[in-house]
Amino acid sequence: MSNHLTISCSDIIHKLKLSCQIPSVVEAIASQRVIAQAAQEASIQVTEEEIQQEGDNLRSEKKLVKAKDTWAWLKKHHLSLHEFEELVRNKVLEQKLANHLFSDHVEKFFYEHQLDYIAAVTYEVVFDDRDFALELFYALEEGEISFPEIARQYILEPELRRAGGYQGVQYRKEFRPEIAAAVFAATPPQVLKPITTPKGVYLIWVEEIIQPQLDEELRGKIITELFSNWLKQQIEGIEIVTQLDADANLQPQEELLQQA
Repeated sequence: MSNHLTISCSDIIHKLKLSCQIPSVVEAIASQRVIAQAAQEASIQVTEEEIQQEGDNLRSEKKLVKAKDTWAWLKKHHLSLHEFEELVRNKVLEQKLANHLFSDHVEKFFYEHQLDYIAAVTYEVVFDDRDFALELFYALEEGEISFPEIARQYILEPELRRAGGYQGVQYRKEFRPEIAAAVFAATPPQVLKPITTPKGVYLIWVEEIIQPQLDEELRGKIITELFSNWLKQQIEGIEIVTQLDADANLQPQEELLQQA
């Protein structure tokens, strides 16, 4: 077999089609065009200083410490220096547009949806058998076993087992409704009576409930959420026409589908 392989643009497009990734690529292209148009209408400009700063941030995020690391990354992703600058410019433009559209709406949105931003620090182990989960729950209450011991014994996934079932800090809306109701009614630290869901029986230790505060991190998260929803609505209101298929190629496929 030859050690040389040539992959064309049409090969890449064909693979994207077969892996059903075309819709997400088309949506990303449409999103960028919507952003560019909205930014132009709002007279939003991106400065060279902003591009430089965001480029530095991206290199830091990707751990591209040396110039050779950056060039290797660009080569891997088939990006020219000009295209890298375009990538960075687009990111800055999106951030500036999001802030332009929604920075003045953050406080109002936060106070209207404050309950969604109450957070909890939890650990969990999921069982198939409710009776067994109850047995462990009562053993916990009697001090016969600890939650970390249960996690070490009954969590199969290695990383999660090593972390003792730690789920991190999660907002209320990130929990299943039946779990959220119990978690946010708890008085931490507290182990909850097993909760049965379609995905299994959850034994949960609630370590902490964190009341919401509108800090810079949450402000940014809210702006991102509002902007994402706005962008989705803009895309849904557009008729997107692609030119990937010629009519001659589509006809046999349509006939095949009608015969199926």
